[in-house]
Amino acid sequence: MAEPVQKPTEEPLSRWGGWKAPEYLKRASGSGNRRLVAGSAVLGLVVAAGAVLAAGPWDTGQRKAERDRAAAVQRAGGAHHERNAPDGPEPAPSAPAVLSALGTAGGLTPAGASSLRTSLDPLLDKPALGSVRTAVVIDAATGKQLFARGAATPMTPASTVKIATTVAVLSALGPAHRIATTVALSPDSRTLTLVGGGDPTLDKAALRALAADAARALRDGGTGPVRLTYDTSLYSGPARHPIGPNENIAPVSALMVDEGRLDGSDRGPAPRSGDPAADAARAFADLLGDAGVATRSAPASGKAVKGSRTVATHWSKPLSALVERALTNSDNDIAEALIRQTALKAGEPASFAGSRRATTAELKRLGMPLTGARLADGSGLDRADKVSAGLLARLLALAADRDHPELRPVLTGLPVAGFSGTLGDRYTATSPATGLIRAKTGTLTGVNSLAGTAVDAQGRLLAFAFLASGTTSPAEAEATLDTLATTLTQGTG
Repeated sequence: MAEPVQKPTEEPLSRWGGWKAPEYLKRASGSGNRRLVAGSAVLGLVVAAGAVLAAGPWDTGQRKAERDRAAAVQRAGGAHHERNAPDGPEPAPSAPAVLSALGTAGGLTPAGASSLRTSLDPLLDKPALGSVRTAVVIDAATGKQLFARGAATPMTPASTVKIATTVAVLSALGPAHRIATTVALSPDSRTLTLVGGGDPTLDKAALRALAADAARALRDGGTGPVRLTYDTSLYSGPARHPIGPNENIAPVSALMVDEGRLDGSDRGPAPRSGDPAADAARAFADLLGDAGVATRSAPASGKAVKGSRTVATHWSKPLSALVERALTNSDNDIAEALIRQTALKAGEPASFAGSRRATTAELKRLGMPLTGARLADGSGLDRADKVSAGLLARLLALAADRDHPELRPVLTGLPVAGFSGTLGDRYTATSPATGLIRAKTGTLTGVNSLAGTAVDAQGRLLAFAFLASGTTSPAEAEATLDTLATTLTQGTG
């Protein structure tokens, strides 16, 4: 079964990774002991836990209390989101840095004498990790591989494949890109077409705004009732995921509202629409009626007629926010939408096959190790997905590279141990790794994985990937994976 997901956020997550600015990636010098202070902002989570957790709703990418603290810091951090187009929406603002970089390891216990292999090998040998287990640990600053077991072995990654999905889409389109949902009006002003752009986060408020703008255009033309059509032609190929009807994902459509959920929920498994595009069109018709526009019949599937003009546009949140939400909450619908955006950018069909080709090509362009890799989908629900621990760890290290600030949302979107998303309840308040680990979880029947970053006792940022298959107890496997990640924070020898 697929892993449970957490409540989605409507805005980008906090830029706790304030270390991403170049000055935070510098090493502190002294007697040849060069320390990466990149993890200081993550470490600050431990100090600020009470304020962050009690602060209330997300506000422009940060909880309000955290935002107030961040505003007091003298320097802003984060990549600037450029305007997407001259007539597009204002770009999302950069978040200010949360904490200044630490000059030391922040009081953590110095690394012990044991090597990583001595520490990790016994844990990897535990029966809880099933029949096959692989692992890679990389120093994110230097790119040096510190530990490997089966680094190139293709494994079923489950939801950790979302790391590959999100790196590819950010690399191809940039963090400021937004997805447009539009309404087109025919030359004779008698037909409106709701055109899906691939935004699964479209909601009723957005539809209402589109209906109001379309109604305004129709009033200006002085027309009567209109015919309503809806266009989903941006996507091609099968709409149904290979796993079949499933409460973890809706049919993949270029047009849907609230991810096709039917129970009013905004997280976790839920009953899903069998035809989310038609449901969205019917909701739009009702909202047009509220805005004073009558439709002559039920909405029908079809493209806008030649010569139609756009009379209403809704822009999604920027890709930075969609990526963060997909990773933090393991959102399958968003992940499938993101991989299709990569396909569209590459000129490939926005289908499972086209998305696989486009994403593979983008990762190859980035120089990633792709031997044996198969990206069958964007979400990780397909068991045909195959990636190596080496690939996932390299992707994470690339996202931390100062030369790739466009990839930083991959790190800021990772669940934080003991704080957020699918790691929110896997580390206790007293765990020594709480706040020091950010990682994507992965769970299918017999498959458990964990890939992310950890701040070690020397202040270094480590990228890691642990993949296991043939597991029989999800709880025992997850506990062992969490212990492996915790070990990285205790010392690397």
